[in-house]
Amino acid sequence: MQTLATETAADPKRKRSCILLWMPGGPPQTDTFDMKPGHKNGGSFKPIDTSVPGIQISEHLPKLAKQMEHLAIVRSMSTKEGDHQRATYLMRTGYLPQGPIHYPTLGSLVSRELGHSDLELPSFISVAPNRFLSPAAYSSGFLGPKYAPLIVGEGARVREGQDVATTLRVRNLDLPEGVEATQADTRLDLLKHLEDDFVANRPGVTGQSHQQAYLQAVRMMKSGASNAFSVETEPVELRERYGMNQFGQGCLLARRLVEQGVPFIEVSLSNAPGADGAGLGWDTHQGNFDRVKALSAALDSGWSTLMEDLKDRGLLESTTIVWMGEFGRTPNINDNQGRDHFPAAWSAVLGGGGVKGGQVYGSSTEDGMKVKDAPVTTPDLIATVCKSLGIDPLKQNMSNVGRPIRIADFEAQAIEKLVG
Repeated sequence: MQTLATETAADPKRKRSCILLWMPGGPPQTDTFDMKPGHKNGGSFKPIDTSVPGIQISEHLPKLAKQMEHLAIVRSMSTKEGDHQRATYLMRTGYLPQGPIHYPTLGSLVSRELGHSDLELPSFISVAPNRFLSPAAYSSGFLGPKYAPLIVGEGARVREGQDVATTLRVRNLDLPEGVEATQADTRLDLLKHLEDDFVANRPGVTGQSHQQAYLQAVRMMKSGASNAFSVETEPVELRERYGMNQFGQGCLLARRLVEQGVPFIEVSLSNAPGADGAGLGWDTHQGNFDRVKALSAALDSGWSTLMEDLKDRGLLESTTIVWMGEFGRTPNINDNQGRDHFPAAWSAVLGGGGVKGGQVYGSSTEDGMKVKDAPVTTPDLIATVCKSLGIDPLKQNMSNVGRPIRIADFEAQAIEKLVG
């Protein structure tokens, strides 16, 4: 049975998924996955041992520490972008914003490669994103509206007594009161006739986006797959293990979407109970340690339970997990007990299917200010994610200016040591 399972997991025909755990604001590497104990830059957090001898991470990630055999830490990420907007665009598309080319976000690229026609749900679903600082970084760009994300939970505020899971539902999927299915079908036929005529005479992305949004909505309305968004139907004990916060329940939703065959899901951690960050995520210019401790608690429960749940259901080997933000935070601590933007040397983490876990790649200097060895660029990381998913990073797509663009920049070098 073990041999059969291994062969099945390696079968390229098997449906694969990717979950991006996006950390807006830039998480501090020195307080999470690249601790600097004994150095003044290390701060107040202590490192703890993990399930892999010799690898240590933050004391506030104890559940993840037990999953280290499934994770690979990249401690040598390095870019030159310290501005939220540009850095977010770079990390999510693999390219800097430039000229008239509208680069697609990673989720759109993956969904185009791994999506399949029989899927009743959109092939790219974004859970609780914070698009304010860099909206273009969440766009499907030149791939068009077909590969745009379905957004759920953005800007949602949980009222007292409200189940946080209700903020992750897709709105307006049910028919209006008093409207029968036959009436709805007639109305949709009329709408389709009008839209086909409009798009034929006025071609362009705007009309196509509107039409595509309606087509996806109708497809979900008529299928049972939309029940995947009813996270509240899961056992209470499991929900509590994930964490009764938006990130934790978003991770549970991600698992349910993987079960439905959705190829790309991203879950953002912009806030957490006790973080007091007003939705600014990991942008900890002041009060870094209190906020990171609270954010780490939500991250630890949600991420670790997600991996356990996927493994228990036989889905971890076909699901690649990526953890990253737009940059790291300064190793040195400022006068407000905060850490500022720092793109020179920081960390990202890969895990799950297609990744050789239980290792650390690259390192930073003792003070954390520079990459010590094996620097990794953004295109390198994108290429590595693609390889782990069975996607050729050098494949080209035609851009909106008629120029072919590779999924990852032509200079990208996938980290073969990390690809399983």
